[in-house]
Amino acid sequence: MKYKTMLFLLCMAISGSAQNLQIHYDYGEDRNFFTTTLEMFKADKLGSTFWFVDMDYDNPGNKSMSLAYWEIARYVTLPIGNQKISATIQYNDGVAPWGPLHSAWLFGLSYPIDLGIITLNTDILYRQMYTSTAPDFQLTLVWFKTFGKGKFDFMGYLDIWTQDIEQEKKWVIQAEPQIWYHLNPFLAMGSELEISKNFLPFDEVKYMPTLALKWIF
Repeated sequence: MKYKTMLFLLCMAISGSAQNLQIHYDYGEDRNFFTTTLEMFKADKLGSTFWFVDMDYDNPGNKSMSLAYWEIARYVTLPIGNQKISATIQYNDGVAPWGPLHSAWLFGLSYPIDLGIITLNTDILYRQMYTSTAPDFQLTLVWFKTFGKGKFDFMGYLDIWTQDIEQEKKWVIQAEPQIWYHLNPFLAMGSELEISKNFLPFDEVKYMPTLALKWIF
């Protein structure tokens, strides 16, 4: 399962609008099921909007949908300096076999940090979950790099936030580096490695690789 944030925000220089459908086969330990991801990014005069929906297919028997999760993020460019700073509001929610994933509202600022070889789109967020007993905060880093004359994309994100777990605050880490090879302008094949710590239902560090196809439309 993928928990990601605005992977296409760094594609603004390439296109003002992008959508894609991904089909992942998750072959991590005790997993072996398919996941679909539908993503949409659209830029406008005020900023941009990004959303995605993840669905796992792991119900016993017919392998029908067992989990659903979605995120939506709105970014508004602020008239400050070179207009690289954006304000953002985001919403996350979902359901899983072990229960609700709990809704979360996030508010904060976004700024791209140019490292020369790659740019990190950086969000600093206040995070309010339904089950929170005290304020939480989140740091999100997103990257996108094209190489090999446009044939390869290296992209992904890193989320770090605090959350109430077992009646105490713990750090939660989620990362999903991805590599894609474009077979043509519409179809890509690739792989993703989901890395997580303290993310339900796991409290240990988990590494979950996938093989995937992506249709861009």
